[in-house]
Amino acid sequence: MKMVRWAWGCLAVLPLLAGCNGFWDAPVSSTTTTTTTTLSSGYFFVLDVATSHVISYNIASGTLTLVGTFVVPSAPLAITVAPNNPFLYVSTANGIYVYTISGGTLTLGNSQQTISADPATAMAVDSTDTWLLESSGLGSLNAIPIVATTGLPNASAAACTNTSTVCSVALTGTAINQIAFAPDNDYLFVAAGTTGTVAYSFAAGSSNPLGTTTTIVPVSNSAGAALSVAVDPSSRLLYIGEAAAVSSGGGLRAFDIASGPKLSEITGSPFASGGTGPHAILPKATGDVVYVANWNGTGTGNVTGFAIAANGSTYSLTQLSSTATTGIQPMSIAEDSDQNFVMVENYGGSPNLDVYFFDTTTSTQLDLTIANSNYAGTALAASH
Repeated sequence: MKMVRWAWGCLAVLPLLAGCNGFWDAPVSSTTTTTTTTLSSGYFFVLDVATSHVISYNIASGTLTLVGTFVVPSAPLAITVAPNNPFLYVSTANGIYVYTISGGTLTLGNSQQTISADPATAMAVDSTDTWLLESSGLGSLNAIPIVATTGLPNASAAACTNTSTVCSVALTGTAINQIAFAPDNDYLFVAAGTTGTVAYSFAAGSSNPLGTTTTIVPVSNSAGAALSVAVDPSSRLLYIGEAAAVSSGGGLRAFDIASGPKLSEITGSPFASGGTGPHAILPKATGDVVYVANWNGTGTGNVTGFAIAANGSTYSLTQLSSTATTGIQPMSIAEDSDQNFVMVENYGGSPNLDVYFFDTTTSTQLDLTIANSNYAGTALAASH
């Protein structure tokens, strides 16, 4: 079986509440009871910075199973998976390594050498598997051409400059938290902290895919910061998670990107996400719900969901009636491509990993089924 990243049923869509966001929000309840299931999944990969390992898991008949632990050559920083081929990229203090995925087992490629010397803090691969986008927060965004069938750098790619096949553009801001592609590959988005979110046009078939024209989406509150970014599966909506987006704390912003390059924030945005910092966003593969993983200071976090409705070309979001409790400081969230499980990695532990499945009665509700503290992770990805 395969998995989708961040990401990433048919669901009943609730009507949008009228009025100003934050004036009155539907009451929510938290799901805290651990329930059981016999469902199975593909593979999740958790980055363990404390031990410099990538840990591979799957879920077999409702049981979290350790597939293997794989040594990373130097202190790891970030991971990402190629959307359509079995390659995992791991950024470290020494640069970026590529691993081949086979049955959840990882094999270090490129003769165990880095494919880039950049210690990237954020990475993403486009949907053609021919570009790896990365940034170390040193002032540039880099596009590395890769071979879709091997995951290795494409040495025969047309040169972006006279001396290098790697394309680079200057970034505004250096606190690079996340990078996300629109699935149709028309846009690339970078969550850049207090600078806001930077949007680039993108052309995978070009020798220099990053457009020269950028759009910066400023933070909605001068005290805030763009912490996370994601795009829905049909490239209709851009989601940005920002600290201090609303008076009560963190919030989810939603922008219509289906109608062209102009980013149009939808009515009601930003939406209170239920915590101090929305550090991860998961648009469900079916496109009709989006989940946000929120910090609550040093206490337990939560996952808040929003139903998505479309009336012609007009979109609306409505908060779901329940939230799911997580461990402390949830940093990453990923969904099973069979749409059976959602896994959350908690930077602060208690536990390190939470695994949920979709409630059999209320299909948008996440029911906790596994809580695991065997490994302390700081990032999470899932194979496709």
